[in-house]
Amino acid sequence: MQDRLIIGTRGSRLAVTQCNWVRTQILNANPQLDPEQVVLETIVTTGDKITDRKLMEIGGKGLFTKEIEERLGDGRVQMAVHSMKDMPTTLPDGLILAACPKREDPRDVLITNAGVDLKGLAQGAVLGTASLRRGAQVLAVRPDIKVESFRGNVNTRIDKLRDGVVDATLLAQAGLNRLGIDVDGAVPVPVDQMLPAVGQGALALEIREGDDWTAEILAPLACLHTTRAVIAERAFLRTLDGNCRTPLAAHATIEGDILSLEAQVFSIDGKTVYTSHIKGTMDEAEALGVAAAKDIEAQAGIAFLQQLKSESA
Repeated sequence: MQDRLIIGTRGSRLAVTQCNWVRTQILNANPQLDPEQVVLETIVTTGDKITDRKLMEIGGKGLFTKEIEERLGDGRVQMAVHSMKDMPTTLPDGLILAACPKREDPRDVLITNAGVDLKGLAQGAVLGTASLRRGAQVLAVRPDIKVESFRGNVNTRIDKLRDGVVDATLLAQAGLNRLGIDVDGAVPVPVDQMLPAVGQGALALEIREGDDWTAEILAPLACLHTTRAVIAERAFLRTLDGNCRTPLAAHATIEGDILSLEAQVFSIDGKTVYTSHIKGTMDEAEALGVAAAKDIEAQAGIAFLQQLKSESA
């Protein structure tokens, strides 16, 4: 039996807060563990080091996981906690997702100094976001809005907004909830108005394949509905070969045994939107995600999707 469970995480306030929450859940579910056995190790990722360029210019989502996964792969840490929306759809050889705890609020939140919604923004207002998805979704509703690249952690982005660098920004409600932050001027955007990113609000607990000790410890943290919903969303993303260069969104919900998946792909300027609605049993989660992707491929055509990736490269 191992004597320590070392958890790898990014060093941002949100990442450490999420990791500490997972640590607490582990200890609550495994009374045989001494708290001193479960420790955090913060790891600086490439995505954290480079904050003045767009993610798509420096390598995409994997920039927030690469260094952590390297330490996981060689045994320097036993597990990693990630925001699911930061996870590439293909994991490094030998690593697996062991559990997804219950999902937090998946909605986006519009933050302005005036506390208005998208329709209430002034004509030609400047909205800061690093997300192609969010930018396209805003332009689909308000084509007059000027979207500018805007990176940084939660507090940095809020501070820039307060300083007048932009008129508005969008954050994930899940992150604000986990941090316990109540932001003045924050207006949650309903899912039916702005479909979230794949995996938004969910956490990914990643381990080495074959590490039965850690897998057993994490098993009580797994939420079946969250896991199946995320499987469907990620299957959609993977089938379309989507990444941070592709403005797309997907969100799955489960009632009883029925999984409902809504998925969308946008043109960069938000003028074109393709939507798919797929339903089936939650045991069909993977197949439903693939079916949604194939539906949108049929609607949009391969040429549109290839052009989209070329435009956003």
